[in-house]
Amino acid sequence: MTDTLLPTAFLDLEPFAETWCLPTENERYARRLKTPMPQMREFYDACFPRVDDAITYCDKFPLDELPEDALNLLHLVYSLVMVAMAIEIFQQATPVDSADAELERIAEPWP
Repeated sequence: MTDTLLPTAFLDLEPFAETWCLPTENERYARRLKTPMPQMREFYDACFPRVDDAITYCDKFPLDELPEDALNLLHLVYSLVMVAMAIEIFQQATPVDSADAELERIAEPWP
């Protein structure tokens, strides 16, 4: 039994796993809103260069048969997408001129 959440090929991203391996879009958006920009930048800078490798790794498995560590990696990639909007476009956690914008899904894509 291992204490890691990610596949061994991605142990360099393990420091971000507990915070960013979130299973729903609502959780990822909420995390983005409450995370300071320097922490999001650190996550983005570490994960963005590995995103192609992460997707290639996850693509080795059928989507409905992802091992738990690969599913966590996929959730990490989903969080990276959420954070990328804040880093690349808004330069802040919340969308510009969005008043009280909220993200609320009534159904979640799987996985």
